[in-house]
Amino acid sequence: QVQLVESGGGLLQAGASLRLSCAASGGAISGYALGWFRQAAGKEREFVAAIRRDSSGISYANSVKGRSTISRRNGQNIMYLQMDDLKPEDTALYYCAASRAILSTNLQQETNYAYWGQGTQVTVSS
Repeated sequence: QVQLVESGGGLLQAGASLRLSCAASGGAISGYALGWFRQAAGKEREFVAAIRRDSSGISYANSVKGRSTISRRNGQNIMYLQMDDLKPEDTALYYCAASRAILSTNLQQETNYAYWGQGTQVTVSS
């Protein structure tokens, strides 16, 4: 099984930018579709963004679309989430996840991901 470790979270002010990273070990991420999810305190985990194995398919939640970019570097076993114009409502614990996805797999559904990182905290102040 692949192991995932997120990094790059921190304390930021509204309007700032940051890039989250998800480093993998124990397996090549080229074999997986990848996604980002987040969970705010007291709320359920929600989908943020996903990317197919070859980056041919990318999707974003409406809440981050237009100001976020998901990308991957398979040769370096790492995935990124670039976030711009951060808002207080972006405050959450951000998780990366890996899926043994096939063409029909809905990557916005967290139950389709088998492997998860421990999360990295993003806190945005107004």
